[in-house]
Amino acid sequence: MSDQFKYDQRGVSATKDEVHAAIKNLDKGLYPKAFCKILPDIAGADPEYCNLMHADTAGTKTSLAYLYWKETGDLSVWEGIAQDAIIMNLDDMACVGCLDEIILSSTIGRNKNLITGEVISTIINATVKLVEQLKTYGINVHLAGGETADVGDIVRTIDVGYTAFGRLKRKDLIVNDIKAGDVIVGMASYGKSTYEDKYNGGMGSNGLTSARHDVFHAEYRDKYPDSYDSNTPKDLIYIGSQKLTDTIEIDGETIPIGKLVLSPTRTYLPVLKVLIDELGPTINGLIHCTGGGQSKVGKFIDNKRVIKNQLFPVPPLFDMIQRESGTSWKEMYQVFNMGHRMEVYLDEKHAQRVIDIAQSFGIEAQLIGHVEQHTGNAVRIESPYGNFDYEFE
Repeated sequence: MSDQFKYDQRGVSATKDEVHAAIKNLDKGLYPKAFCKILPDIAGADPEYCNLMHADTAGTKTSLAYLYWKETGDLSVWEGIAQDAIIMNLDDMACVGCLDEIILSSTIGRNKNLITGEVISTIINATVKLVEQLKTYGINVHLAGGETADVGDIVRTIDVGYTAFGRLKRKDLIVNDIKAGDVIVGMASYGKSTYEDKYNGGMGSNGLTSARHDVFHAEYRDKYPDSYDSNTPKDLIYIGSQKLTDTIEIDGETIPIGKLVLSPTRTYLPVLKVLIDELGPTINGLIHCTGGGQSKVGKFIDNKRVIKNQLFPVPPLFDMIQRESGTSWKEMYQVFNMGHRMEVYLDEKHAQRVIDIAQSFGIEAQLIGHVEQHTGNAVRIESPYGNFDYEFE
């Protein structure tokens, strides 16, 4: 069975082609190549300022958290879900230079018959905790409340989303202008940073539908029918060999497989705050490798080819997903971050300083490739498993 057929049958897409087609004629804002849509300063009407608003969710990662919580009673997985949804917003916004004085609001829809008040409290308390942690790094996020709705008729378990708003001076924006000759510094998505309390498998919040069903055992199909869409063909639901509480040894830690996949989306905000303060004018591009994985940058270049030929070794989590799923390596690199989720594009003479800043926070960083002039937009992955080309309009 083809990878694309499996994704379609599960109701998901690695490339979001239909979504991109639906929005292709919409206004792209003041700077079309910026990582987030930039708007005029609507609030203050000051031509020196701009606004941006960003919305995102933890996606189907909540379904896996539901499974793990029901199976073990461990509420802590919901703390990670709060972080997933928040960081998918804030790290995107950081890619245009917005790292301070951000307003954050939540939208949570739950099935009250399945999701208890304890879960909601855990998510809200985790939000406050993360915001307080970010303040210690000079990143001020202001909580504006939100909406928690009991919508069991349309939400099977729970959907956790946040919307963030920022206002900043246009002169401080980072607008992608990736140039031929730039090198790429990648920052690892896995390991344990100075601001994390445990090993992070590097999952982020993309590819969870595939990972959940391809990795975990069929016993969860009958045990937790609320965790998946009943319209999905049965032979694509929980078809892996792993139990949630099976363990793996990584860096001397014994980690349940369920928790490894549920590793909270790592934030790069503390790193980016230092990086942008020090090297902001030298940065030609910041790419958060979320939807689209290692091919993400293809949407933010103009007649360039990005060649990634010195990637990190594939972390244990993604190696396990590939073995369990049989997904082609080309598709793996397009669905998952595969070991690094933040990329900095700049002149090579500044690259070592980027690496040093990342490593000062316990995050591995290295040169992972370069950019060349090209007719059209393309990304090339050169990996131990083959060379893969992705073309973009």
